[in-house]
Amino acid sequence: MKITEINTDFKDSSSSSSNKRAKLKIVELDSDGKEVVEIIKQVENFEEEEKEAVVGEPLLVFGEDLMLMILNHLDAQGVASCLLVSHGWSDVASSDSLWTKKCEDLWLGKAHMPRLLPGVSRLAAYSFSMMDARRSRIMTEDLCDHVWEFRFKKEAPEYWRNLDPSWKGIGPPMLRYFHPDGSQSADPDDQVWGGHECTFSTVTTFVADGNIRKHYVRINRWPPMTVSRNKDWSWELGNQLYWYSSTPDATKEGGTGPLFSA
Repeated sequence: MKITEINTDFKDSSSSSSNKRAKLKIVELDSDGKEVVEIIKQVENFEEEEKEAVVGEPLLVFGEDLMLMILNHLDAQGVASCLLVSHGWSDVASSDSLWTKKCEDLWLGKAHMPRLLPGVSRLAAYSFSMMDARRSRIMTEDLCDHVWEFRFKKEAPEYWRNLDPSWKGIGPPMLRYFHPDGSQSADPDDQVWGGHECTFSTVTTFVADGNIRKHYVRINRWPPMTVSRNKDWSWELGNQLYWYSSTPDATKEGGTGPLFSA
């Protein structure tokens, strides 16, 4: 059980005593595996030292400002459940002042930020970010928006590994760039690249129920690369010879990947 108290002074026009304090007590109870939040408001009259319990609709009793203080103590899932209580609760629980901090916490330490339509609410931004985080299918926008580190694996021929500065420990990984026209390029001084023409394709097949059966990226006629997503929302592509890793670019203006719009 967790109890959190918030104290605030206010004036009660119905009483001769103008100084009272509202004590908000949030009690989190574990019942059948679910968290239940019981909110109790106690009004304390300091002059008369009398206490009375106020029971009623929390939004009407506390008002929007105090309800925002209360909801700030809930996690994102708890606040989201408040959206379903009533229209009044939904207005408070969808406030940008609540979801801005939750978005910041969600995005902290992430390699990439989803591309969101400008002006979307913080609630929508959080929701779209969670949807994008669960996405395992890489899109052309993802490939083209990121710079990719390229490394050989130990299974690759020794001649190729010797051309990889990161493998020999004498430099950073080689970089690769995907382009919307289906081409791929590298830096001018890349010894592995050699200036040859290179194209890529993304292949996705589905089973009858709509789930993905196969999903891979292929460079020219080299072996297909499987796709994986990391906890920091970065991407990895790999086969038995080499692997690609998307470099962090969370500060990239406008975000990356396919567009999410309300």
